[in-house]
Amino acid sequence: MAKGNVLIIDDNKSILSALEILLAPDFQSITTLSDPNQIPTELRKKEYNLVILDMNFNAGINTGNEGIYWLGRIKETHPEISVVMITAYGDIELTVKALKLGATDFCLKPWDNNKLLATLKSAIQLNLSKREVSQLKEKEKGLKNEINREQRFIVGSSPKLVHVLNLVRKVAKTDANILITGENGTGKELIAQEIHRMSERAQEVMVNVDMGAITESLFESELFGHVKGAFTDARENRPGKFEVADKGTLFLDEIGNLSFHLQAKLLAAIQNRQISRIGSNQMIPVDIRLICATNKNLESMVNEGQFREDLLYRINTIQIEVPPLRERGDDVLLLAEFFLKKYSSKYNKQGLRINQQALDKLQKYPWPGNIRELQHTIEKAVILCEGSLLKPEDFFMKPLSSPKQGKTDLTLFDMETRMINHAIEKHNGNLSAAAEQLGISRQTLYNKIKKTTK
Repeated sequence: MAKGNVLIIDDNKSILSALEILLAPDFQSITTLSDPNQIPTELRKKEYNLVILDMNFNAGINTGNEGIYWLGRIKETHPEISVVMITAYGDIELTVKALKLGATDFCLKPWDNNKLLATLKSAIQLNLSKREVSQLKEKEKGLKNEINREQRFIVGSSPKLVHVLNLVRKVAKTDANILITGENGTGKELIAQEIHRMSERAQEVMVNVDMGAITESLFESELFGHVKGAFTDARENRPGKFEVADKGTLFLDEIGNLSFHLQAKLLAAIQNRQISRIGSNQMIPVDIRLICATNKNLESMVNEGQFREDLLYRINTIQIEVPPLRERGDDVLLLAEFFLKKYSSKYNKQGLRINQQALDKLQKYPWPGNIRELQHTIEKAVILCEGSLLKPEDFFMKPLSSPKQGKTDLTLFDMETRMINHAIEKHNGNLSAAAEQLGISRQTLYNKIKKTTK
């Protein structure tokens, strides 16, 4: 199928006719102009891929300045259009000048039909390639904006959280490697996202990698990529996480779960800032901001020979310790209200409130699962509530085991409470399903829940 819209500008109408006849079979549309002053209007009317531009328009003048002028005008307003200059006067200096100003090629009159067609088709293809690249860049930008658009808020005003956020603001603008530590569920990933959001790389992607979820056999393929045919299932070239994160941020979560022998490969990539895909010897430079996170004590792991000391130094230029929820005071209540609004909206239960007794219960509970446990507790309460006021019995928290009490010292009440909690957890808060599993009615189960939460 013929491709490309072509605009021809020449003051010689015989030339315009000859070119129109020659090009018509090979291009989508041909438009001709004898007056160059009509160029701006014509370019606004239609999208062109190629302009064939004469160098001289006034009789007796062969300096080429007119063509150079209009070349500049075209490139100023439509830089992606391919422009092929055409003239009866060959001049090396003029040719070089036109090419420097953005001309795609240069042809002399009289022309060889085959050579001219080949030149123009190449110019059209160049324009189409530029447009494709431009569209891909726009899609890439849109994708990055979409990926980074989800706003996950850091909620709280406790002194310990404020200290962490002050540290985040200080280090975000740098490219220093950062290690975020803290218990499970404290929001380490959220802190990493805040660092990325406040960094100079905020317009690029942040790539998250759960190091604990990657098997050893897939480690290199996931992080460094592979080429087609590198192994049995490698049916196409695939970039790794390092390449995808180029110019952006690479977040390695649960880095303490990485096996010792794989730590050396990760260290080499971090040190050299270059990787090679599996099956290829070509080194690919990568420009990343590295953030790691763990709930483990890496220094103890170093002393026990489970974590490389040189890798710890490399990832730990700055360490940020995220405090557990039990040390954040009234942040528990702020987070509870935040999640209440979120899930009230999600499940279309507007107007829900938490009474004071329930708030006291939430604040006194030590939240071993931290923010993640609080979030799930609030969501479950919103789903199961039957009125507009949430009371203590609407919040199901795991009973805390006593360190003095062994498994054989459990009372019948303790065992029943554990069974009820296990059934509710298993069925994601579905009381009917939990009651069926326990062999009791839903009302009986609800009455027992009230007793266990008093």
